[in-house]
Amino acid sequence: MIEDFKFTNTPNIEFGAGTLQKLWEIIPKFGKNILLIIGKNSLIKSGKLKEITHNLEEKNYNYSCIAISKEPSPQMIDEIATNFRNSSINLVIGVGGGSVIDGGKAISAMLTKEDSIKNYLEGVGIKSHNGKKIPYIAIPTTSGTGSETTKNAVISEIGPNGFKKSLRHDNFIPNIAIIDPELMISCPSSITAACGMDAFIQLLEAYVSSKSNPITDALAYSGIKYMKDNIVLACTTGAKDIDVRAKMAYGSLMSGITLANAGLGIIHGLASPIGGFFDIPHGVVCGTLLYEATKKNIEKLKENRLQGVKYLKKYAEIGALLIDPTCYNDTNIDVYLDSLLNRLEQWTKSLKIRKLGDYAITENDVKKIVENAGMKNNPIRLTKEDIKKIILNRL
Repeated sequence: MIEDFKFTNTPNIEFGAGTLQKLWEIIPKFGKNILLIIGKNSLIKSGKLKEITHNLEEKNYNYSCIAISKEPSPQMIDEIATNFRNSSINLVIGVGGGSVIDGGKAISAMLTKEDSIKNYLEGVGIKSHNGKKIPYIAIPTTSGTGSETTKNAVISEIGPNGFKKSLRHDNFIPNIAIIDPELMISCPSSITAACGMDAFIQLLEAYVSSKSNPITDALAYSGIKYMKDNIVLACTTGAKDIDVRAKMAYGSLMSGITLANAGLGIIHGLASPIGGFFDIPHGVVCGTLLYEATKKNIEKLKENRLQGVKYLKKYAEIGALLIDPTCYNDTNIDVYLDSLLNRLEQWTKSLKIRKLGDYAITENDVKKIVENAGMKNNPIRLTKEDIKKIILNRL
């Protein structure tokens, strides 16, 4: 029996090496005044920023360029929106990693408002955004968050009372997403590793989500199929291989679509408070928790095997996929569960994913993190003690 489900829109997607050139066919549909949002370094180092701005100038577009070097904060978004609100912007283009894509998404939405983004953040403000925005094109330069396909922009305020919360509306899905793996070749290995782990986790958590459906299952499985042999390669000998980068980009794209429709689990439920309280990259938080959280989920599902058999089989299917999907036999799923955990532990070590303790997180912080953790779509209910152990094992 297929349970009822809802599937949200996706942007118009242009995927493939060299598709950045499609931008020059697309921009004229929107207007002459462009706000370009970029990251701190990679686009400049790759020479692609010079190429983009040269084309904008040659085609007589009026453009302003703003760099976002860290996860967007309310203050950052408010300042940019205030500075450009009266500039008759026709189009916002975000070219960069997840922070840039989210930042551009938020800016396009807040250019239409007169007040602070804080008023519209889930769990922070009390206002509802009406969805009116400036058209937005998302062009990722990393394979990680999948934000180019989602309807929310994650905004962070870091500190003792910090938060990571979303500005969300169906209309905030980018109008167009251009995924060009050539843009990802210059991404440093440490960022590639953290982003790759984040994308894989989004696929895995969506696949075993209590809210998954046949479409998200198919897309998540497809994304993992392409990522599984390339996540380490993209950080090492295959860093400049366009085919490796394309497969990682595809996995990331699928991860955005699946998370938007199936939701996520305990790993992202912990990443939210940890990323709010501490200045630690989102991909590192997720990557460092992947093995321990998956191990704990599987342990708890085994304790209640009758109730958890559906999700144990799904974890086992991914374990088989990571080795040889043709060998899968659901009469002996423990073999594939072990294979999954072994591979996740291997990736964590091979990619040199740092521990939480490297970012000044201590045992004294664990209680606060646990109290603020979420696990809305996790396949099994975890106790506070379970969650505490996940964190402690990665300090």
